[in-house]
Amino acid sequence: MTNGPLIVQSDKTLLLEIDHEQAAECRRAIAPFAELERAPEHMHTYRLTPLGLWNARAAGHDAEQVVSVLLEYSRYPVPHALLIDIAETMSRYGRLQLVQDPVHGLVLHSLDRAVMAEVLRSKRTAGLVGQRLDDTDVVVHPSERGHLKQVLLKLGWPAEDLAGYVDGEAHAIGLQQDGWSLRPYQEQAVDGFWHGGSGVVVLPCGAGKTLVGAAAMARSQTTTLILVTNTVSARQWRDELIKRTTLTEDEIGEYSGSRKEVRPVTIATYQVLTTKRKGVYTHLELLDARDWGLVVYDEVHLLPAPIFRMTADLQARRRLGLTATLVREDGREDEVFSLIGPKRYDAPWKDIEQQGYIAPADCVEVRLTLPERDRMLYATAEPEDKYRLAASAPGKNTVVEQLVAKHEGEPTLVIGQYLDQLEELGEHIGADVITGATTVPERQRLFDAFRSGEITKLVVSKVANFSIDLPEASVAIQVSGSFGSRQEEAQRLGRLLRPKGDGRTAHFYAVVARDTVDQDFAAHRQRFLAEQGYAYTIVDAEDLGLSAGASEGEPGDGDTTGRATARDD
Repeated sequence: MTNGPLIVQSDKTLLLEIDHEQAAECRRAIAPFAELERAPEHMHTYRLTPLGLWNARAAGHDAEQVVSVLLEYSRYPVPHALLIDIAETMSRYGRLQLVQDPVHGLVLHSLDRAVMAEVLRSKRTAGLVGQRLDDTDVVVHPSERGHLKQVLLKLGWPAEDLAGYVDGEAHAIGLQQDGWSLRPYQEQAVDGFWHGGSGVVVLPCGAGKTLVGAAAMARSQTTTLILVTNTVSARQWRDELIKRTTLTEDEIGEYSGSRKEVRPVTIATYQVLTTKRKGVYTHLELLDARDWGLVVYDEVHLLPAPIFRMTADLQARRRLGLTATLVREDGREDEVFSLIGPKRYDAPWKDIEQQGYIAPADCVEVRLTLPERDRMLYATAEPEDKYRLAASAPGKNTVVEQLVAKHEGEPTLVIGQYLDQLEELGEHIGADVITGATTVPERQRLFDAFRSGEITKLVVSKVANFSIDLPEASVAIQVSGSFGSRQEEAQRLGRLLRPKGDGRTAHFYAVVARDTVDQDFAAHRQRFLAEQGYAYTIVDAEDLGLSAGASEGEPGDGDTTGRATARDD
């Protein structure tokens, strides 16, 4: 028995004592296979799940390595039954394989006859497989490749897809590396993806996921379909590809609400692909418009459900998912695993920070006490109205004003989700406001003005959560969000993590109403970042010299029942 920082329990939970001197290295060691569940002050709780262990297995970690980490850092003897369970769970990955047979085409091959018998007896596989060749092989129609992988994962036997990919239409793409080169972790990410064939690369915001995508395209040398969150993101991808690769403007098409260009490299928005008319996805033909050799999914944690269904039919194409976090609030991480591919590379945020590639960040939760009138309004509200009332409490306007003044002159983003709250804040601090209703040209104009330093303050809705490159931003003040969304918290901090020219620390503030669901949701939102090693300092608004009270007649004191959520498009 050692004095390690980890307590490994038979219910598959891991307790990490964060004040222990080995806590940081232990957290890095368990990150590839354990998921953080709770992160209070002194003891963080992780859980071992089949999906987490299968992701680790697909990324090249074997059961022996996982067991070794647990034995090395555990304070007490590790339950023997748990070690056996880890080994057996990880051994399930790859006992079924999808392979290409020269005679029969796509075949499901089993390394274990009993496993094949089990899955073929399941009603779920009926209609997905064809002729039984022998005890270990059954023919699969190519169109069912994705659907079968989904079913097998749910049956507890994730298939390793070794069937290969169509070459796709060749198209020359090179990297313009004059004055820059891929960072070591970006090279490793591309190598991990290419060796695995398809899958997901997880990198912090600001760590250059677009460059990983560009390098994968250069490795593929084929026509490429890139799916992104919105039109602004599409144009940032285009600009970056023109700058970093040999591609010209004429070779890159935009497929969005305003343009319908199909070119050797086509960048399409999720929104346009999922647009329905009379119950039909009218732009589905884009998936077959070219013989795509590579499909890139930006912000894969935000994939809409219809995109999963479309992806099930794209299994013969190489697929690369890019994200800062595999956390999905809808719990569909298994769909990402089976249809895009397993996690191929994951770099802890703090490791990239220590290498100087992203900025250090100071995270502060500023808690304010609601005035008596607002507390009574909250206490007597219907449950569905409580978060809106707490998140858009009028007292937050004053806190934001004073935080902005504290960082006067620094590029500052104020982020929220309620439209009238954002409009009020824009008036309070004299800043432009960007929401889903802001036109794309106007968004681009304001973002460009912010990047150039012409303006130093912006109030933004959820449209700035993802795929918006604002490297100069060094302060973010969050006033409201999508309830307890961990992925949103990560994206919002990510707006600040581009390295600063002078090496300064970024500041991320979450303004929270005390004794409300706002405070409860804040704790949940912070879980992913706590897993990455970011500790939140909790301070009272008054301790910062900030006054949170709202006087009678202050803007926002009136009826709040008409508050609306900002559109996210």
